[in-house]
Amino acid sequence: MASRVLILLLLIVALARPSLAQGKRWIEGMWSDPPVSMIGSLCAGHCSDVALNALNELLDDPRNDSRPVQQLLQTAAARHDAYVRAHLVPELLKTYPPDPADDPSFLNCEPYAGARQMFSRHQLQVTPIGRDRLELRYGEWDQRRTVYMDGRAKPTGYTPSRLGFSVGRWDGNALVIATSGLAPGWGPDNILYSDQMQIVERYTRGEDGKTLWLTATLTDPKALREPIVLKKLWRWAPESEIAPVVDCEKPTSVHRRDGTTR
Repeated sequence: MASRVLILLLLIVALARPSLAQGKRWIEGMWSDPPVSMIGSLCAGHCSDVALNALNELLDDPRNDSRPVQQLLQTAAARHDAYVRAHLVPELLKTYPPDPADDPSFLNCEPYAGARQMFSRHQLQVTPIGRDRLELRYGEWDQRRTVYMDGRAKPTGYTPSRLGFSVGRWDGNALVIATSGLAPGWGPDNILYSDQMQIVERYTRGEDGKTLWLTATLTDPKALREPIVLKKLWRWAPESEIAPVVDCEKPTSVHRRDGTTR
């Protein structure tokens, strides 16, 4: 009798725990630009709770009813910028933001660094690979991330790489990914981050199944005074396709912010 009860309990636990197969049905497939809305415009690249709260406050104030939509979005974005600046270490803040002419993606046709790629615009395609992996493919630069779903540890002596080492798990229907081992790079909000950057991503699908939210916590003691939390929104877009990167022409001359040309 006791053995039957034990088997029944183990079966209940197994059924209650989301497997890769269960979770993949929840977010697998193609996502792309967010719905046409003010929140969609604000979070098409990335945003924050600070920006979202600012936008909601502006919309709730009847004095703003006649203000242009773009003006309201700019005000919310300015609040977000202040939030980011307040979290930068003093040394980084001295030269923030960096000159766009130094952006390696623009200057050298280099694919986005990992912390920037996960917030890139346009498509995100989530595909299960076997029983223990997910592939995240991005429309910008057609980069592909491998997320290990078996709880494996980062290999000893792992060499920091552009996309880092990612391990995921299911928390109910939410996909949670922890990424470390990132090479220094140009990140979201033009943050120049170090190899100490660690990111915890949480992907949740909207109740109607038509949107996907990313909430990511970024920690880097060399770039950030304390962690920052960024968000991004996609729309379910099974009709969308990702085209491979064919050509990228490096600029022959670059006009810098200080007025010089190289």
